Amino acid sequence: MTVGAGISVTDRKLNVFGNPVLKDVHDNVFVTSSTGDGMINGAFIGVRSEQTGSRMVFPVGKLEGLRFMCVFRFKLWWMTQRMGNCGQDIPTETQFLIVETSEGSHFGENNEIDDGSHQSALYTVFLPILEGDFRAVIQGNSNNELEICLESGDPAVKEFEGSHLVFVAAGPDPFDVITNAVKSVEGHLQTFSHRERKKMPNMLDWFGWCTWDAFYTDVTSEGVKQGLESFQKGGISPKFVIIDDGWQSVGMDPTSVEAKADNSANYANRLTHIKENHKFQKDGKEGHRVEDPSMGLRHVVTDIKDHHNVKYVYVWHALTGYWGGVRPGTGEYDSKLSFPIPSPGIESIENCDAFIAIAKNGLGLVDPEKVFNFYNELHSYLASAGVDGVKVDVQNILETLGAGHGGRVKLTRKYHQALEASVARNFPDNGIISCMSHNTDGLYSAKRTAVMRASDDFWPRITASHTVHIASVAYNTVFLGEFMQPDWDMFHSLHPMADYHGAARAVGGCAIYVSDKPGHHDFNLLKKLVLPDGSILRAKLPGRPTRDCLFTDPTRDGKSLLKIWNVNNYTGVVGVFNCQGAGWCKDGKKILTHDEQPSTITGVIRAKDVNYLTKVADSTWDGDAVVYSHVGGGLFYLPKNASIPVTLKPREYEVFTVVPISKLSCGVGFAPIGLTEMFNSGGAISELRYETEKEGNVELKVRGCGVFGAYSTRKPSRVIIDSKETEFGYEERSGLVSFKLSVPEKEMYLWDIIIQV
Repeated sequence: MTVGAGISVTDRKLNVFGNPVLKDVHDNVFVTSSTGDGMINGAFIGVRSEQTGSRMVFPVGKLEGLRFMCVFRFKLWWMTQRMGNCGQDIPTETQFLIVETSEGSHFGENNEIDDGSHQSALYTVFLPILEGDFRAVIQGNSNNELEICLESGDPAVKEFEGSHLVFVAAGPDPFDVITNAVKSVEGHLQTFSHRERKKMPNMLDWFGWCTWDAFYTDVTSEGVKQGLESFQKGGISPKFVIIDDGWQSVGMDPTSVEAKADNSANYANRLTHIKENHKFQKDGKEGHRVEDPSMGLRHVVTDIKDHHNVKYVYVWHALTGYWGGVRPGTGEYDSKLSFPIPSPGIESIENCDAFIAIAKNGLGLVDPEKVFNFYNELHSYLASAGVDGVKVDVQNILETLGAGHGGRVKLTRKYHQALEASVARNFPDNGIISCMSHNTDGLYSAKRTAVMRASDDFWPRITASHTVHIASVAYNTVFLGEFMQPDWDMFHSLHPMADYHGAARAVGGCAIYVSDKPGHHDFNLLKKLVLPDGSILRAKLPGRPTRDCLFTDPTRDGKSLLKIWNVNNYTGVVGVFNCQGAGWCKDGKKILTHDEQPSTITGVIRAKDVNYLTKVADSTWDGDAVVYSHVGGGLFYLPKNASIPVTLKPREYEVFTVVPISKLSCGVGFAPIGLTEMFNSGGAISELRYETEKEGNVELKVRGCGVFGAYSTRKPSRVIIDSKETEFGYEERSGLVSFKLSVPEKEMYLWDIIIQV
């Protein structure tokens, strides 16, 4: 029996195009073909069972001898990656799994055919999804069996159908398979939208500053102004600001037990009013509320927009209002004290201080039928104050509050529908960042939200965390990037690992924002990320590990580098990082250094590391490319399928701009690199045309300033910028053409450049 375009269960094997992925498949497991447009090479795994209950576990079949990568929750809030080759390596709370079904992902030359594709490579993706009021995840057991864990989160919700629990898809390109699989599930569930169909907020393209690490909850209106003044003195001003936790009116109940974190957030506090606290009121005094709206948050937002040229201001709030929810009796929201109950899977993985405090003190949960009114009143007030969006945090707490509300899926969906409706009404630029939200209850319920934090926090004082952070974001993005644009979190520009973090964000396709304290900045680093007008050179896609990194562990195996690829309009970019030495310890339940002296590692860079480079190349491209190294400063010619070595010491990085070479009619090979002093050089090139007006002419539109570089096999005869001929340099040995662009007077200005070769 073959269903799902090549996916079947026969002879107790789950076969994908004739390749067995799971063996000893249980008799109650069956496969249902997917239907509808775009649902190709996919099928649903289901189970037949007379068992009922709010939590059930069903073994499917054995996974043995095949490499896989999965992303799983290691905390209630967050996911990270794990690699393995058998079922018992699959952790609890796994929400995404990709299996190397046949070899080929390692770029072995024997697997390549004339067009450079990988003939024998085949990848199978498993997506546990939502069915009715139940949520599925996958996990492994000691018999190497892949299991489906099905939960409702409400003891009263026990009945399930069981026919569409896990979507399985396969194909030769891992990134295409994942994208098509998520789009297929989108068509099946019709409860969420793929990232490509969402409006991206404009703040993504501008440099930002978040108040969190600068002040934590001690943030004040004066502190915000001091921070912006500090940036202004260095010549790089944030264009968007996130006023994080610390602006709201909150307080403890008389019977609550204080639970202050190191960062001064008190998890026992509840929201007591939708308006700002006294710190954000003009001449505000503690215990006294100013009712005049012009004296509240509006005066802060107006001031920083008028005096510091800030374009977008976001503020923080929890999905339930605050960490401890909304105090019962506040407003007309019918908030009731609820006590969260974690699932057994979550209970087994982490003892979270925030959750422990909330479970002890309870959470004031707004009536799901009135939560839109709550969001709308909060957001309309913020919008009237000039606020452009919200960072909505602590989202996964809802999954622990499903009892009495029809379960976790139903409660989450009601809240997300209300939240997105309010954001659409009050913040027309789709101003929302989703945070602490790595569960599929929320992912498969988000139709509009387009930006989400992609990993656990940037922890400035935890030395072991920095390499782990970069790897976690990259691998989480393989899955999360199909739903939203991943946010790599803030970092500090003045920090021992600042360049490392900055380079990663440059290839991540994400917002770039820091959380510097006033006076603590590295402007030389920021100038590699931010143009003088405050805009950034953001890559087009979510940055993901290269194909040959998908199944290797760059944090633990002692031999692998992490490579992250992305594309711009006409170029590719690859960030390379030595992340070895630290990782999440499942026993100690914290990030630990497992190798105090990780090795220096050598890897290779190829043009095909940029998986979609053919999509930005000319249709006649023959596979030859040039590679420019940002740290090393070298320009290298790469014939088709050739590679160059890259050697990195522990915690070192390199960024490579990869550009297809175009052959002009005069026989000259040409490739524009971009602004060579910026991490993502090629992001500066907005338009590129060859020989439209005259043979040998290359016409470009370029944003930004500084040194512009290009590759040419012949020295150009002239370089013209905005109709004026300019001086340029040419290196015969490397073919590097270089000239300078001055700082433009206008924001987002595009230079007209003609290079005559």
